[in-house]
Amino acid sequence: MKKTTIILFLLLFSFFTSGYKKPDYYTIDSVKNAQIHNNKGLYYVRERMYYPAIQEFKTAISLNPDTQATAVYYNNLGEVYMTVGAPDLALDCFERAILQYSLNFNYYLNLADCYAELKMTDKKLKETLSDSTPLNLVMRGILYEKTGNIREAITTLDEFTYREPDLIITPSVRAHIKSLVRERL
Repeated sequence: MKKTTIILFLLLFSFFTSGYKKPDYYTIDSVKNAQIHNNKGLYYVRERMYYPAIQEFKTAISLNPDTQATAVYYNNLGEVYMTVGAPDLALDCFERAILQYSLNFNYYLNLADCYAELKMTDKKLKETLSDSTPLNLVMRGILYEKTGNIREAITTLDEFTYREPDLIITPSVRAHIKSLVRERL
C-alpha cells in the first residue's frame, strides 16, 4: 500500500512539474490584418510608390469593410487617387469615407477638393442648399470657400458651430473658421 501511494504521488508530482503547456493557437484577425495593410499603404505613400499603396488600401478595405476604421482606409485611398491624378476615382472614396464616419472634418475638406478638381462645386453647392441636415452646413461652408465666397463660408460654418456645439467635428470647424478669418485679414 505504501509503495502504491509513493508511486501515485510521484506520478502526480511529475505531471504537475513536467512543464506541460497547451499549444498556442494562432487566430486570424481580419481587423488586425487590415491595419497592417493600411500601414503598408502609408509606407508606400511615404516612399512615393502610389500603385502598391492603392492595392494595400483596397486590401485593408476588403478585410474590414463597415467600421469606423474603414473610413480612414477610404480617405487614404482617395488621397492617393488625387495624388496620381484620378479625382473621379477619389470622389467615390471620399463619399464612402463620409458615409462610414461623418465626424471627421478632413474628409469634408478632401471631398471639396475633389469637387473642385472635377469642377462640380457649383452643382454640389446647389444640392447642399436643398438639404437641411446639420452636417450639410459643413460641406456647404467648405464649398463656399472653394468658390471664393469666404464671407459666406465663415457665416455658414459659424452657424454650424452655433447649432452643434457638442459634436466631435465642431472644434475642427472652429479652427478652420479661425484660419479663414486670418487669411481674410
